[in-house]
Amino acid sequence: MFEKFTADARAVVRGAAEQADRSGSGTIGEPELLLALLERTDSPAAGVLAALGVRERRESVAAALAEARRRGGVSTADAAALAGMGIDIDAIVARVEEAHGVGALAADGTAGRRKRVRRPFTAEAKSVLERALLIAVGRGERSLGDEHLLLALTARPGAAAAVLADHGVTYDAVVRLLDGARGKRAS
Repeated sequence: MFEKFTADARAVVRGAAEQADRSGSGTIGEPELLLALLERTDSPAAGVLAALGVRERRESVAAALAEARRRGGVSTADAAALAGMGIDIDAIVARVEEAHGVGALAADGTAGRRKRVRRPFTAEAKSVLERALLIAVGRGERSLGDEHLLLALTARPGAAAAVLADHGVTYDAVVRLLDGARGKRAS
């Protein structure tokens, strides 16, 4: 599968592994892929994220991803919806952390293990990679670029999609900007 990846897309995957190393995560997931995308500076996805004003708010995105991870993947929007039903996610997280330690819901099962050199992808991250390939093929493109990874992150519900949406990045907005850039290149 990775033979179809452009240099930019491969850099995102390597960057996601580095994100996992820095955070101490035992796996590479959607948050690591998104944070790696935000580190790109001269690529199609970087251009879209800059145009949408997200690159300047990287710290806000990182904080929102960390909070979603702390809540076991529950997004801010989901927490608000549950609050409307009388369920206080923050209170639940506080009780779990009181009993099991800070970050208990974010645990990836690697506590006490030695650091791995190679980190596996979560099922969600694998799904993002597969979806990115399908999006590239569906758009009639021969290779998978970092823009397809961004599209895949915004195409389905998940922590990364929710955080991106909270920051004004939706699938439709990404497609509009990519198609606009493609039109400029064709002229």
